[in-house]
Amino acid sequence: MEGTRLSAPAIRARKGAAEPLVCLTAYTAPMAQTLDEPCDLLLVGDSVAMVVYGLDSTLGADLAMMIRHGQAVVRTTRKACIVVDLPFGSYQRSPEQAFENAAEVLRATGCQAIKLEGGVEMAETVAFLTQRGVPVMGHVGLTPQAVNALGGYRARGRDASEADRILDDARAIAGAGAFSLVVEGVREPLADRITAEVEIPVIGIGASATCDGQILVTEDMLGLTPGRKPKFVKPYADLGTPLAAAARTYAEEVRARRFPSAAFVYR
Repeated sequence: MEGTRLSAPAIRARKGAAEPLVCLTAYTAPMAQTLDEPCDLLLVGDSVAMVVYGLDSTLGADLAMMIRHGQAVVRTTRKACIVVDLPFGSYQRSPEQAFENAAEVLRATGCQAIKLEGGVEMAETVAFLTQRGVPVMGHVGLTPQAVNALGGYRARGRDASEADRILDDARAIAGAGAFSLVVEGVREPLADRITAEVEIPVIGIGASATCDGQILVTEDMLGLTPGRKPKFVKPYADLGTPLAAAARTYAEEVRARRFPSAAFVYR
């Protein structure tokens, strides 16, 4: 797999480009290898806790989990910029704590950047990291790690005061030196304004088509996660149905002793 790995500065340089950034999540080696060619950026998100481990929220992810999956994704890709989430509790205490854990993620995985959630309150930490050579992707709006404080996963920025706070958050994170910014689950006019006003690429998820890029949880858009999907998830495929059908066919053949047949045994 030949190619030149996209860096954080290369992603930063795509602000305002005619062609938006293409971003998806990846947690495993087979999926990462498949997504590497079409994507500019792959996020090893703490959503792995829900998608892979079946937990109710992202809060169950820890540093060891993020490093294991980050290693798998980096190892099997050559082109996409790989960003790994810092999990809840690994960076909020202090800038020093954030640097220690971010450095460990970068060192152990070989990824190009880390991502953390939060706005004005995290600007000091973002500045501390970027001044010490850690590329940071920010995340504002609907921030899943704060689901308990937010009271659920509803869209943000529905009233003027909340919209103003989110805009302030975006400005603060961009001003602190982040190379890009995820804006999740906000009203379209707010996402448009953030994209127009901050000087780094804005990557939308449930935001606006005017953003500098888009990201989705891969398993969501492939029909591989059961249950209700957020409004912003377009079902690009339904891989869950043929997967279940293949498993049923396999089960029937095993029970009827039709598998393995002569073609699938050593003689």
